[in-house]
Amino acid sequence: MRKSWLVLLAAVFLVTACESTPDSTADASANAGGGTTTTAPNFSFDPNAGGAGINQLSQDVADRVFFGYDSSELTAEGRTALERQAEWLKTRPNLNATIEGHCDERGTREYNLALGERRAAAAKNYLVSLGVPAAQLSTISYGKERPAVEGSDEAAWAQNRRAVTVVQ
Repeated sequence: MRKSWLVLLAAVFLVTACESTPDSTADASANAGGGTTTTAPNFSFDPNAGGAGINQLSQDVADRVFFGYDSSELTAEGRTALERQAEWLKTRPNLNATIEGHCDERGTREYNLALGERRAAAAKNYLVSLGVPAAQLSTISYGKERPAVEGSDEAAWAQNRRAVTVVQ
């Protein structure tokens, strides 16, 4: 288990080390925690523009949060991403979103479906606590069935342990 954490830490370090020049408007706390740098969201989208919002969330703010191994607990970085999502969604009450829960390949199909549901519910509950109407959100679990990254190493597994907000 300790070796897995060291590999994960090394992977995070490599990803952040490969980053180009840091954005001066980036949140300093994200850099202190070793997370990726994100910029302030652009809220110039017209909420009455019909289907234009479907891909807009991932362009304006981060559309996913990541989880630790066998966990559905939100990290500080995950809460920050969800806070930005909440602000974005609250300015667009005519859009609905589905939160997809995903897992890495380890564990049984049934276990990962349940864990994915807990991850999606954790993200949804946090968004609701921030003022997003519950009726605007739904959840679904894909377990390990839809990996973002193929691979059987800690770097791939870390990218697959996620909740993704998809605007409809």
